[in-house]
Amino acid sequence: MDVMRARYGVPLGITALGTAGLAYAAGFEARSFRLRRVTVPVLPRGTRPLRVLQVSDIHMVSGQRKKQRWLQALAGLRPDLVVNTGDNLSDPEGVPELLDALGPLMEYPGVFVFGSNDYYGPKLRNPARYLFEKLQGRHGLNGNPPAVGAVHNPWEGIRDAFDAAGWLDLTNTRGRLKVEGLELAFTGLDDPHIKRDRYEKVAGGPETDADLAVGVVHAPYLRSLDAFTADGYPLVLAGHTHGGQLRVPFYGALVTNCDLDTDRARGLSTHRAGGHTAYLHVSAGCGTNRYTPVRFACPPEATLLTLAPRD
Repeated sequence: MDVMRARYGVPLGITALGTAGLAYAAGFEARSFRLRRVTVPVLPRGTRPLRVLQVSDIHMVSGQRKKQRWLQALAGLRPDLVVNTGDNLSDPEGVPELLDALGPLMEYPGVFVFGSNDYYGPKLRNPARYLFEKLQGRHGLNGNPPAVGAVHNPWEGIRDAFDAAGWLDLTNTRGRLKVEGLELAFTGLDDPHIKRDRYEKVAGGPETDADLAVGVVHAPYLRSLDAFTADGYPLVLAGHTHGGQLRVPFYGALVTNCDLDTDRARGLSTHRAGGHTAYLHVSAGCGTNRYTPVRFACPPEATLLTLAPRD
């Protein structure tokens, strides 16, 4: 009996622990939605704060009722502005449920960019590939061969619904909104993860007559962050990283699925380039790829950013 315990006790214990961890990551934490609150001092002095709700990486799959209800309830925050930083889908059949979930938020002013998962359906991948690609300096199509045989999502319906709601499409373009008496100028990029970003189309820096200029992009690749920051944008909003999705307690994220360092995988930080410094906020998002529906030490989230006057 003692020999059997010595031979099988540890492996069985590890197996049981791993099973429990997987059950927690998939069954509880991946559905434990949170609201992160952040204050960013970027507005002109003497102005009232603005409440900006950032939603990202929803990865809607048909049947995700709890996620739908949670997104709908966010409208109760009554934000001054909604920023959607992409990857809304993880199921070609999920468009109606996505639009139903975002319907109440679409009553507020908003802007959006798309991510790769808006355009293409997900593929089953070994999660360990993210670590291998990081070690090899390969991310997305930046060093990897182009995707072959990808499923094309019906993203046009999402775009048309957002457009009809008055949300600004920032796909490699600029746009402006007047919110609570403030002139807000936005510059957006299509997803750098699949090399659809075209910064040369929007280069030139912020519009000087705006009260605030914001850069918006799905994947926070350094080339995009460097360009926005060097041009003088005080704030850049992004998603894509899922906050690392599987974080090690007391250590943090292992990967970001782009060339951003893991210390900035989620939340508010700063970025420096070209003699300028910008605030960078990376949303950990509120969903996962349908084939890896787990999160650990990184609950799904949306962020309410309070844009406050500069010191």
